[in-house]
Amino acid sequence: MLIGELSGRTGVSPRLLRYYEEQGLLNAGRGPNGYRHYDDDAVLTVRKIRVLLDAGLTSEVIRAVLPCTRDDRPEFDWCADIRDLLARELAALDGRIAGLQRNRGTLAAFLSPDE
Repeated sequence: MLIGELSGRTGVSPRLLRYYEEQGLLNAGRGPNGYRHYDDDAVLTVRKIRVLLDAGLTSEVIRAVLPCTRDDRPEFDWCADIRDLLARELAALDGRIAGLQRNRGTLAAFLSPDE
């Protein structure tokens, strides 16, 4: 299928699809006319990419875990080191949340009336 059809079937813009390809997340062949051509499984791949992005993972992490996913939820076949990689990502996310909570507390204190 061409990029426009993949875009229509997934709701992802052609620009983002090209970005996913640049990041090594999505593969496209080229026809004799130079147009990108995607296999039917590209729809599922794009759905998995979107779910993983929504989880806050970077393109680099997604590139590592994508080969170990199945279904569009996705579910994982626990390839070597994937569980550890996701655990590190979760710990980093927890750290960012803690920092945001500290920032929020400080900002809220600025807005508290002086007593």
